[in-house]
Amino acid sequence: MANLNKVMLIGNLTRDPELRYTPKGTAVAELGMAVNRVRTNDQGERQEETTFIDVTLWARQAELAQQYLGKGRPVYIEGRLQMDTWEDKNTGQKRSKLKVVGENMQFLSDGRGGGGQARSAAPPQQQSEPPAQSQGASPAADDLDDDEGDIPF
Repeated sequence: MANLNKVMLIGNLTRDPELRYTPKGTAVAELGMAVNRVRTNDQGERQEETTFIDVTLWARQAELAQQYLGKGRPVYIEGRLQMDTWEDKNTGQKRSKLKVVGENMQFLSDGRGGGGQARSAAPPQQQSEPPAQSQGASPAADDLDDDEGDIPF
């Protein structure tokens, strides 16, 4: 049986990216995105629905997101869904959360020439292949090819 786990999102950041590093030195950025959907209901009225999505970026893409993206900035994210599960420390109940692991990212313009509160002029796009990883695991720094001398776009 064939399988496919692919997500494509265009939305605006709900907060500035939060960058941290794993113990082995791999960059990880957590983003919050708002994706809007406009539709017409049965009475012909326009309705807007907003979905809030958590996105995780790894390695160079995480660093670029932290450097160039800010709250309100539009961005295109292509990636895959991942279910995180854990046990609540207070109640002992099992908890879960569906998030997106970004594999490709493209900075977008908001049409007004601004694009939100970017920290500096953004490169037109950033696309790279994610490191190979097992289900639910984070990439190890040893598995990453880090081309610091390359231009990020």
